[in-house]
Amino acid sequence: MIISLDEMKSYLRVDHDDDDALLESLIESSTQLCMDVARIPTEAKFKKESCAKVAVMYAVAYQYEHREDADHKALTLSIRSLLFGIRQEGF
Repeated sequence: MIISLDEMKSYLRVDHDDDDALLESLIESSTQLCMDVARIPTEAKFKKESCAKVAVMYAVAYQYEHREDADHKALTLSIRSLLFGIRQEGF
């Protein structure tokens, strides 16, 4: 994974273990979302990009904080803006 559970919990200022499974799931899905938006097919290549970690952390934080009312279109547009500089023309 591009981000460890402990890094994400520190970023979110979560100090309990109740949401660990949720956060791990969000890290995985957010990583895939960011890779899809950037059109980068492998996690190894995606990890090398300087903005990759920030984009994944943003996506996880957004989904964690807006569990009930997430606007996935807005999230995707924000991720696209964050990853604009590394976005490939196509797969």
